[in-house]
Amino acid sequence: MPTLDIKLIDLPKITDPRGNLTVAEGGGEVPFDIKRAYWVYDVPGGESRGGHAHKRLRQLVIALSGSFTVTLDNGHERKTVLLNHPWQGLVIETNTWRTLDDFSSGAVCLVLASEHFDEDDYIYDYDEFLKYIACLK
Repeated sequence: MPTLDIKLIDLPKITDPRGNLTVAEGGGEVPFDIKRAYWVYDVPGGESRGGHAHKRLRQLVIALSGSFTVTLDNGHERKTVLLNHPWQGLVIETNTWRTLDDFSSGAVCLVLASEHFDEDDYIYDYDEFLKYIACLK
């Protein structure tokens, strides 16, 4: 049974009295080449995002503003991480179910992705996810 490892990356934080700056470079701090970036915002109270897994895509998820929780599930165990620092990102590997919850008011979630959008890469049904990962063993 594989262990679900939580990998948080501290990105460079350049402190300046005029305002701080954080950099994320694919192949550098980000452990993959970045092919797509998107952000989620204005999430109504009580709503969830995610609720899927990817077969090939890896992600780095960052709370640019505010906070939210990310629950990761490998089919054997679940772990929840609070993201609330704009200089810290959570790596989400392939074959990991993810759900984002508890968005604070004004929260902005940035996602850096290793692949371009491909509908065939998504698994939206949790039972199908469990069947899929069982076939990988």
